[in-house]
Amino acid sequence: MIEKLSRSAGRVIGFKLSGKLHDADYKTFVPDIDGAIAPHEKARILAWFHDFHGWDTAALWDDIKFSTTHCAKVERIALVGEKTWEKWMAQVCTPFTMATIRYFDASQIEDAWKWLEEP
Repeated sequence: MIEKLSRSAGRVIGFKLSGKLHDADYKTFVPDIDGAIAPHEKARILAWFHDFHGWDTAALWDDIKFSTTHCAKVERIALVGEKTWEKWMAQVCTPFTMATIRYFDASQIEDAWKWLEEP
């Protein structure tokens, strides 16, 4: 499931990703990102992985499509996680985007928001 976080404002938009992601999750996620990009040209994204179990096949394809179509439209990505493999994922994602990616432990979520919100 992808849940938009209430602190989202302007070009900074955050999401909590939990459980296993499905195609339907991307049908709301992508329009939310596009809505943040439209007036600002680029967005900054917080992705908080909480009790995350990965993607089904359709959602993995959606994620790949999103990465290729939005790679130049995202300025910063804060990945917030609870597991070692999620930290590793931040390094794996780097070649697929022009965004600056930083990993934050779940206990540092406030620092992640501040990094995204700075001018």
